Amino acid sequence: MTFKVHVSSGERIVKKQFETVAVGGTFDELHKGHRVLLLKAFEVGNRVLIGLCTDDFAKKLWKPHKVATYEERLEELKDFLRRKGLLNRAEIMPLNDSYGVTLSSGCVEAIVVSRETEPRAHEINEKRKARGLAPLRVVIIKMIPAENHVSISTTRIRHREIDREGRLLKR
Repeated sequence: MTFKVHVSSGERIVKKQFETVAVGGTFDELHKGHRVLLLKAFEVGNRVLIGLCTDDFAKKLWKPHKVATYEERLEELKDFLRRKGLLNRAEIMPLNDSYGVTLSSGCVEAIVVSRETEPRAHEINEKRKARGLAPLRVVIIKMIPAENHVSISTTRIRHREIDREGRLLKR
């Protein structure tokens, strides 16, 4: 992946690969894997549309653990983006289904996903094709491993196997 660097009046401006990208999730127990996914979205896109699962949609996903409320997850997500200086480039929207704005024309150019959610990106592109829309570029990140080389997940955090950084809690 290459970025063009323009220098103007002593300021360094990095042109992103895409103007607008989408990323989505429940973002419960905002962990290292979530943070890597979000940071990748901001690395490749000037503007990032973040779909945050609503409480109703999160229930439909049948997570094997309790999920924090939408408001709690939204505040934690905003705090992270604020600390990273990225909140002004983000638009966080309620996600009521697996597709959000990705099936609309002209909203986004790319979608950022993990290996685990990559099949959903291909499903989105099939639906876009059926609607006569151009496919989204798919940017994939590897799953982030915990200390024991098993992927970090909210389920593992909620079960107190690991912390949000992937450090083992059960020995």
